[in-house]
Amino acid sequence: MFSSFFSTVPPVDPKAPNFHPVSSANPATELFGELEPKDTEWTCPGGFAVETQVFYNFLEDGSSLMCQVIHSSVGVWYPTIQFTFKLHNPQTKETTWRSVNVTNFVTPPPGLDKRSCKADEFIITHKSNPGSDTPESYVIRANLSDDLQISVDITRPASVPGWKVGKGPKGGFSYFGPDQNNAEGYVVHRFWPRTKATGIVVLKGKAISVSGSGMFVHAIQGMRPNLVASRWNFAHFQSEQHGGVSAIQMDFTTTDSYGRKGSGSGFVTVSVGSLVLGGKLVAVTAETRWPDEPLPENAVVMSRAVHNKLENDPDTGYDVPTEIVFRWAGPSIIADTPGSIESTLQVEYGSHAASKGLIEKVDVLAEIPYVIKTMVNYVAGTKPYIYQWLNPTTLVVTGPDALIPGLSGGLNIEGTLYNEASYIS
Repeated sequence: MFSSFFSTVPPVDPKAPNFHPVSSANPATELFGELEPKDTEWTCPGGFAVETQVFYNFLEDGSSLMCQVIHSSVGVWYPTIQFTFKLHNPQTKETTWRSVNVTNFVTPPPGLDKRSCKADEFIITHKSNPGSDTPESYVIRANLSDDLQISVDITRPASVPGWKVGKGPKGGFSYFGPDQNNAEGYVVHRFWPRTKATGIVVLKGKAISVSGSGMFVHAIQGMRPNLVASRWNFAHFQSEQHGGVSAIQMDFTTTDSYGRKGSGSGFVTVSVGSLVLGGKLVAVTAETRWPDEPLPENAVVMSRAVHNKLENDPDTGYDVPTEIVFRWAGPSIIADTPGSIESTLQVEYGSHAASKGLIEKVDVLAEIPYVIKTMVNYVAGTKPYIYQWLNPTTLVVTGPDALIPGLSGGLNIEGTLYNEASYIS
């Protein structure tokens, strides 16, 4: 008690910046930070934190497949570890969802490093094959129930390295609190933007072939989720045209408590993304939208998700877009192919009564365990929801012709988009 009378720590200016976004930490030419082995190791943080690894894939029949491991720490409580699975077939409209609280989670498993993990219900093994066309892979084997078994291999091509925004051990991190070196919390994302999946899923006795392109993300929220963000957007586009194309984007908007002028200056949007063209990672993008500054119509670097034509959804109470426009722009990271690359993806959903491509409105509090609800600690009346869509769509891209012939005049690339819009508060 008496230490407060004799403290030599200077008081914190209440108007000092208490949010430090990764999207503003690096110049345009230094956004690409190639992943190092440690970046995708499980950290299993204590306190209040959620760490997750997610594998998203599109199958040849147009279905979307997701496998996810979630490690949730809740103060002094023992961590909760879940394996979640979702398979959606847009032709039959059938969705299969499983969320299993696993037992005896271990990382690393014997003889492996912390990029691998296992539990009684599954094992995910990271494999390295340096110098090959596929230098890294994950092997997923899971038995989630009597009617669901998973045997899938995920490979990363050598021409598409994993990335984070910014180089070094602090690459990818956005920090909360006035002191970045003693942060109140953090958010970090690391990506494999284009992968290949092969294998089978056995569902209710029927073998479903898994073959198609996708992505992988390793993310950590190092504080209570309801303090991190009020909104999230996620876009995942893949196409087999022009040697392989991918466009991914992840953004979040802080609560009002965290901004560049302290509490009350928040609702800052951090957006990161990448473009793969011709089977190569060609651009990494990052952009910050401050609430008191409009974004320029054209910028050297752009990464943004614009919600258009909002319509109130009576099911959730949120004003949800019936159209979203995703944009990317940035300098080429290919050494012998300089130039600027721009891309736009516009997707229309129609009215909520007949939303195009809507997979599900996920009622977050209905899906997560009680102990996690305790961590989230939402105020009464708040209903967090995640809207999930799957649609065929067109990515419009311009850039140097050396990447893809005809790119300087603009190309329309047909593919598949999975995207989410999350509303936390």
